[in-house]
Amino acid sequence: MKAAVLYGKEDVRIESVADPTPAAGEVVIRVKAATTCGTDLKVWRRGGHARMLTPPILFGHEAAGEIVALGAGVTGWQLGDRVVANNSAPCGQCFYCQRQEFSLCPHLEFNNGTFAEYLKIPASIVRHNLLPIPEHLSEEMAALTEPLACVLHGVARCGWQPQMQQWPSPPQIVVIGDGAIGLMFVGVLAQQGARVLTFGGSDQRLAIAKTFGAEQVVNHHQCEDMPAVVKDWATGRGADIVIEATGVPQVWEVAIACGRPGATINLFGGCPRETRISVDTERLHYEELTLKGVFHNTPAFVRQALALIASQTLPFEMLVSGHAPLTEIEQVLQAMKARQVIKVALHP
Repeated sequence: MKAAVLYGKEDVRIESVADPTPAAGEVVIRVKAATTCGTDLKVWRRGGHARMLTPPILFGHEAAGEIVALGAGVTGWQLGDRVVANNSAPCGQCFYCQRQEFSLCPHLEFNNGTFAEYLKIPASIVRHNLLPIPEHLSEEMAALTEPLACVLHGVARCGWQPQMQQWPSPPQIVVIGDGAIGLMFVGVLAQQGARVLTFGGSDQRLAIAKTFGAEQVVNHHQCEDMPAVVKDWATGRGADIVIEATGVPQVWEVAIACGRPGATINLFGGCPRETRISVDTERLHYEELTLKGVFHNTPAFVRQALALIASQTLPFEMLVSGHAPLTEIEQVLQAMKARQVIKVALHP
């Protein structure tokens, strides 16, 4: 089959590799749509990922398609079933899994290689994170399940609760970043009743944030003091919750500065390995700030994500900027690097 193989920094090649064969408990799907992700862009630019992959390796982690082969012992699935598979599954047995902290599982099994004609799904993912696609939903939209599951996990971990809508005024939440993840955060939070201020670098993407429910959007290129803008918007206090979705260490520091006393700062965007930030310890202590690192997703959020996409209550199709054949993966990544597109659906 044809597949994209990552060899290092900005080095991805389309090669002919062996067709996958399912072992016991595994399935193989024909990839109908594989969506690109900001994480794919970071991995391509950095030449690897601390947790998920080390080159040379098959590339890509968001996809949906149809089952074309079943391994021994697989039940509940048939050839031709349309499915979406998360890119990981926890072991379900360790210290963390027993405490429902599935994203911290040290045995989390990742599966890469969606930018290919076929994709083998490991047995653990078949058991925990392989889902049927509703009849009315396209494979392209179903492929967005994994990033949305991460967002739903992030929303749950940043202290947001629906009962906050009963506060004297709705919660004021700042989202920094106008990539697909940041825009998904905006849509989910606004739908749940929060007031959302979004910072980004693209007027076109900020227009999507408005469509998704952002109360106010600000182009950071035209803003010299983001914390001051937040305080002005949030009645002089700062935001109740700040979500950082860029993965830039300096922006992590800005995110912390945007929070009010008692705020939760969700440091969601993964930074390069071995980077550091500085924190004002006086603010951290006396203002009782909560700094929260959030990573990945869990099986429950994978299911919630697919259900939310299937409900069609948010226009997630706006996040897919275009379509391309697999052979154009290099051009697509270059376009993402230049911020000309958000996500692209590749059709192997």
